[in-house]
Amino acid sequence: MARRRLSQAMNDALVEEMTRDPSILLFGEDVDASYFGDTRGLVDRFGKARVRDTPISEAALASMAVGVAMAGTPVVCHMMFSNFMYLGMDGIANQAAKMRVMSGGDLELPITYIAAVGGGTSTGAQHSDTAYPMFMNLGGMNVVVPTTPADAKGLLKSALRSRRPTLYFVPRVRGGVIGEVPDEDVLVPFGKARIARNGIDLTIVAIGSMVNPAMAAAEALAEFGMEAEVIDPRSLFPLDAEAILSSVARTGRLVVVDEARDCCSAASQIAAVVADQGFGLLKAPIRRVTTPDLALPYAPAVEKTLMPDLAKIIAAARSVMAYPSEAT
Repeated sequence: MARRRLSQAMNDALVEEMTRDPSILLFGEDVDASYFGDTRGLVDRFGKARVRDTPISEAALASMAVGVAMAGTPVVCHMMFSNFMYLGMDGIANQAAKMRVMSGGDLELPITYIAAVGGGTSTGAQHSDTAYPMFMNLGGMNVVVPTTPADAKGLLKSALRSRRPTLYFVPRVRGGVIGEVPDEDVLVPFGKARIARNGIDLTIVAIGSMVNPAMAAAEALAEFGMEAEVIDPRSLFPLDAEAILSSVARTGRLVVVDEARDCCSAASQIAAVVADQGFGLLKAPIRRVTTPDLALPYAPAVEKTLMPDLAKIIAAARSVMAYPSEAT
């Protein structure tokens, strides 16, 4: 195994898949300059015919990807920030998500949209949204959020081999995290969660940038005799509901940690699934730890207070652990 940063692991996946399949095209905003490092060196390696910087026109980008894919060519469309995807919503929501159904299954759309999500770096309200919940609602697209370098590579390779559109959201604060990445060709399947930590008293489902503070919270809770199981969904659509429900069946308690805004968050959907399919398993109310329904400000001190953190996760966990062990 090699030790790679998450952004480097993404770059490795792109290099390997574009080498394996010479038909893959990649275009987007500043893919040559590679602001995040994930597309660094690809122009030099594959040439400007396959890797193209584009004008800053997200509406054109998102719809152009649909046209390229409909013509039979796999495409990677790099949108840079998830906020910018709002400008491409017609191409993504009305075309990419629906074209297979509208064509009676005749058309495949091998598109991978890549965008960074999340705050914590003081880039202001128009660059800090965690936008994956609204794309989960489209129904016709894979929605994935890697947390580890190994998963970043494996999920991206799966996306590039998929014949349906995939929205690949990168937690911005995780881009520099270092981890072990398998040397062999390993694909991470969509709809399969990762158990990041085993526990018997409490289930914590944490998404993207929230996995690290959730793990820290679990370690802190262990000092008080509370063993928390931490689940990283990796894939939000399809969602591995079975893994979450299986964990709740053992623990009886659930906390969901999501950097998205509270209203209609991914945490809301996960909580709804458990309440709907596993209500009898619960020993305490489900708690969600999310961001308030506000735009994240530029000011670092204010931004930090709004986002989920270690203290908020611990408080939520202790609140559900305060309920008696008998099922309600």
